[in-house]
Amino acid sequence: MKTALRYALLLTFLSIFCLDASAARKRPRKRAKKNAAEAVAPDTVYIIKYVQPVDTAEVPQRPKFGERGCTDYSPEVRDSLLSGWYRRNVVASYDDFFDRYVSEDTTANGSDDATPDSVYARRLQQLVSPVQLPYNPIVRGYIARYTNPRYGTISRILGLSQYYFPLIEEELIKAGLPVELRALPIIESALNPTAVSRMGAAGLWQFMPSTGKLYGLEVNSLIDERYDPVLATRAACRYLKDMYAVFGDWMLAIASYNCGPGNVNKAIARSGGGKTFWEIYDYLPRETRGYVPAFIGASYAYAYHKQHGIELTEPPLPLAVDTIRVTKLMHLGQVASTLDLPIEVLRQLNPQYRLDIIPATGKHYTLVLPQEYACRYIACEEEIQRKDSLYLKEYINPVNVAKKRAATLTGLIYSFR
Repeated sequence: MKTALRYALLLTFLSIFCLDASAARKRPRKRAKKNAAEAVAPDTVYIIKYVQPVDTAEVPQRPKFGERGCTDYSPEVRDSLLSGWYRRNVVASYDDFFDRYVSEDTTANGSDDATPDSVYARRLQQLVSPVQLPYNPIVRGYIARYTNPRYGTISRILGLSQYYFPLIEEELIKAGLPVELRALPIIESALNPTAVSRMGAAGLWQFMPSTGKLYGLEVNSLIDERYDPVLATRAACRYLKDMYAVFGDWMLAIASYNCGPGNVNKAIARSGGGKTFWEIYDYLPRETRGYVPAFIGASYAYAYHKQHGIELTEPPLPLAVDTIRVTKLMHLGQVASTLDLPIEVLRQLNPQYRLDIIPATGKHYTLVLPQEYACRYIACEEEIQRKDSLYLKEYINPVNVAKKRAATLTGLIYSFR
């Protein structure tokens, strides 16, 4: 009897011990899964919210903040992050402009446009601006030209505007001028900073050499600041401000940008004292008579391209850039070879350097780089400068400079034909 009782107690004790051990093994697993989920969730939310798809092999890890709140990223990684941040903001602000300020929901206009004149007139009136944008049959002809999908003009301009319009608008705002004047480079150069006319006008704003020099642009064998988007825009702002001070009307100021203030003044006199562009229209040069309507048509097409089913063409240059101050004579090839950056990209961003030389001997100049390469340039600056004898030796001899200049002029002559 006692033996049976002992066996019963022993079995009861073993069963209780096994149950406790099994529970002890299972409970930590549940807690581990719960804790793992809690640990992963914040990181997962962070990546989804902030990290956009980029053209890099690796996505940077979540920042580790130090005592002062600074991350452990290197300057190069920060450059890459800033590039993505700026690129996203440019695209977002571009979309936001049309969503917020040009939000009219109308039936899309086809290539055989039968939209009533009243619709065009109303759309232009909704673009409230100090620059008057009237509508008439002449303006409608230019609207049709810019919104015709067969040419793709506005599609390319929309893509380029993501790069050029922010810097143009910034200079217009600084000068206290209407932002709508940003459409002028569309008429002048189709937003092509290297455009050259048959008469020799050059750059986004198509300055003639004499006018460019008059407004402070440097034009010589090595540098032509008419091609510099920022400096040329500043010069154009000063010119337009001067013309508005003379005529007191933005349409007349725009007309004078095309044909000169003298021709506008003569047209006013011949018209018997007309005070508006349309009152002196018949007395202006033929090209200028189409210039102001083209400005209105381009402004319309930029604002209402969605109503015509036009989508932008991706710009061929980086949207996120930074500037470096250069204080020594330098060839773009020195930068391209050291940073492993195509020299064509440097030429696109720095079209003012005619022979690929930054002539920083007596004063400093600006070098525009893709944002991702800015800090890399600083880290490699000494190595870049050590290559000067390799890239600049052919320009030290004046004879070689003359040959290079002759080749450049020959290319320009062929481009006029």
